[in-house]
Amino acid sequence: MKALILVGGFGTRLRPLTLSVPKPLVDFANKPMILHQIKALKAVGVTEVVLAINYQPEVMLNFLKEFETKLGIKITCSQETEPLGTAGPLALARDKLVDDAGEPFFVLNSDVISEYPFKEMIEFHKSHGGEASLMVTKVDEPSKYGVVVMEESTGQVERFMEKPKLFVGNKINAGIYLLDPCVLERIQLRPTSIEKEVFPNIAAEKQLYAMVLPGFWMDVGQPRDYITGLRLYLDSLKKRSSPKLALGSHIVGNVIVDETAKIGEGCLIGPDVAIGPGCVIESGVRLSRCTVMRGVRVKKHACVSGSIIGWHSTVGQWARVENMTILGEDVHVCDEIYSNGGVVLPHKEIKSSILKPEIVM
Repeated sequence: MKALILVGGFGTRLRPLTLSVPKPLVDFANKPMILHQIKALKAVGVTEVVLAINYQPEVMLNFLKEFETKLGIKITCSQETEPLGTAGPLALARDKLVDDAGEPFFVLNSDVISEYPFKEMIEFHKSHGGEASLMVTKVDEPSKYGVVVMEESTGQVERFMEKPKLFVGNKINAGIYLLDPCVLERIQLRPTSIEKEVFPNIAAEKQLYAMVLPGFWMDVGQPRDYITGLRLYLDSLKKRSSPKLALGSHIVGNVIVDETAKIGEGCLIGPDVAIGPGCVIESGVRLSRCTVMRGVRVKKHACVSGSIIGWHSTVGQWARVENMTILGEDVHVCDEIYSNGGVVLPHKEIKSSILKPEIVM
């Protein structure tokens, strides 16, 4: 089987992290976002992953080369010369996606984190016999999204409603599809939307079916959702009694700590924290609802909450970093500094406090 991951463009919503690497390579729970997807695809027998990309393909491919051998899966790129929306890239990669067996292929949005129930999706797709399957997820505020209106018992999709004012349902497109090769004949090589143009046509012919995603789902393409996604991901590890979760008297709630990280005396870590490789957390530090990426040092008695600390950054002694502060790569927060929602671009030194959310260039 094959799969296409829609990598897309510049990842502006996750800046300043995406100023250092393309968005799918930003770490999530201690490994690049896209690796969560590739590993799950490999587990259900996908042998080739095509990345639909229009920005920095060489960076992506160089990085993923080592994982090709590690995971035993072929990874190739299909590069757009102009942005082609969410359906155009499928037409562009047509030759890479179709094989002699005529098997269906997966399509994924690269920002989506979930338990990736691909095995169940393959069974669902076989059972209904339509051309296309999509995953839907239930949300509390459907008016913010495009809603999928479906026949509950069979999953047959009736129509799509974009940000409905009146309640028509609470299931939204989760950005995970399984498509028969014949769907490619419906897509022209031009900027086009799979959600607004391709799927409504397939639904009109009663060939589109939706499966409700079991477990959690999050689009982690922006900082607040990234932090929420981390909580949901760690929660799902807890439910599965995963050995990845850290234990100890200094741990509160769900926390993952890379085995190469060092944690000092008298720290309190958690809930919902990821500490990456090579990090040094000095004594008396408090961390909650945050990600501390590879090579970060958090000095004595600092406090970090609800924030993302980018690669190789430093948080000074007694500093307080909170309220969705995002530090880019190699940012150094001096001792006793306070950051309230600062978004700091890479390679900066912060010598004075950031009292209200702002971007520090």
